[in-house]
Amino acid sequence: MLLPGRLLRLEGLALFAGALIVYFDQGFGWLLLVVLVLVPDLSFAGYLAGPRAGSWIYNAAHTTLGPIALGAVGVLSNTDWCIQLALIWLAHIGLDRLLGYGLKYPTAFKDTHLSRV
Repeated sequence: MLLPGRLLRLEGLALFAGALIVYFDQGFGWLLLVVLVLVPDLSFAGYLAGPRAGSWIYNAAHTTLGPIALGAVGVLSNTDWCIQLALIWLAHIGLDRLLGYGLKYPTAFKDTHLSRV
């Protein structure tokens, strides 16, 4: 039986792999992926304003809502750069989940929905 934490990590693997498969299937190159894949982690700077603001900012950059909305805009408007950025963002989120990094609680940076990091 798979424990919830392991299931969430497998889900992260699926998101990471799926985003990369679609990314390269669309013909997008490595360079922008390598340059931008860690950009969502800059949201940790929100913790300079305290744990409540920090968790809100970090979580906004680490839920799938933003990249799915951006990807939908890209598909509906036939805008490749929106699709490309959305896939990079989704790959980042998937990799974070695979590695055990989850959404943050306002108590402390280390308190996540997956575990205490």
